[in-house]
Amino acid sequence: MVAGEPLTRRAPSAEPTAISLLLGGHWYDAVASLLDVSLADSNGHHRAVVPGTPETLVEARALATAARRVLDLDAEDFSTIAGGFSTPWAKRLADSSFPLEPRDPVRGALGSLIPLYELMLEVLEIRAMRRESLQIVVTAHLIGEYFAQLAWQSVLGHAGDPERLGHSVAGSRWGTDDPLCPHSSALRSTAKRALNACSGDTAGYTAYLDRFHSRQGDALAVCAMNHATIGAGERPDVGDTCPNPCGFVTSPSMAERRDLDARVRLALLYVDSPIVALRHHAPVGHFFGVPSVQEISDAWIRTWERVSQPWPDGSNPLLTAGHPDRSAPNEALPGMSALVSAVAGQPIGPGHLVRDIGSDIARLLGPAHTVEVAT
Repeated sequence: MVAGEPLTRRAPSAEPTAISLLLGGHWYDAVASLLDVSLADSNGHHRAVVPGTPETLVEARALATAARRVLDLDAEDFSTIAGGFSTPWAKRLADSSFPLEPRDPVRGALGSLIPLYELMLEVLEIRAMRRESLQIVVTAHLIGEYFAQLAWQSVLGHAGDPERLGHSVAGSRWGTDDPLCPHSSALRSTAKRALNACSGDTAGYTAYLDRFHSRQGDALAVCAMNHATIGAGERPDVGDTCPNPCGFVTSPSMAERRDLDARVRLALLYVDSPIVALRHHAPVGHFFGVPSVQEISDAWIRTWERVSQPWPDGSNPLLTAGHPDRSAPNEALPGMSALVSAVAGQPIGPGHLVRDIGSDIARLLGPAHTVEVAT
């Protein structure tokens, strides 16, 4: 087996090992713990729980630890994790990261959000398979975090990258105090910070990513929904619009502008949906707040009804996009991949990055530990 292959199905007559069962369920934290025990046993010259040379066990443990961290979706650490491996999935993980330095030549999710959304859709499926209801809600919330930038990516040529944004909005009112700009004071501040985030030091850039970058999408959304593109009542009212659009918004063709407006409105419908609100209502403290499977199901049904409603002008991208289906069989939240694809304007589905790390662990430990990973 080579890195990146799906885990092989074990022969029907083979007895499952502890590692194979844990890999099949993507329980990488438990895999790492079991490998720790095996390393301690081998160092003490006892029969290890998982046989293998110390070098093999150490490498497998490093992979399991990486898989656990990727499942946590802390994209700030993805490039650091990827730097420790020379495998095909490491490049995809780096592409899903937010750069640690303001002028890092590898722009990751600032350049394109597609790899990160493929990873989030994969993690959503794994969390559902593991029946981790709170993590399903958290991941569904994260999917909405950069939805407006995902919609804008096809127009800007990047995902709101602050290093390139100044060129994209040159000559506009973006980030200025011009009274003709409808941005609120908070969005003006965000817009101004976005223009300068990559021209300063690492501390200022990190503060921008932590506190302002997701809000940049809110500012871009106002720009996309402008009165020179869409008339009153044509589409759902989802927030502030711009009566005085800048040239960077009106320069594309009317067809492109109407398409962008539609995809941004669809993104905002999701951001204000019951499934995202469920995260805000589930702080999990004092023994309360963990959403049940039924609550998640009900919230998703109401969300789907909200985002799939026909619009007055018949332009809901979810109903008109016609992208090839890249959703997983028995998708955890049916239609989520279609929704992400409609917002992006291109087909997006669950990736295989986490599963590929599991494949590498199984390959290292040998045929006795391979198993077909559940999906």
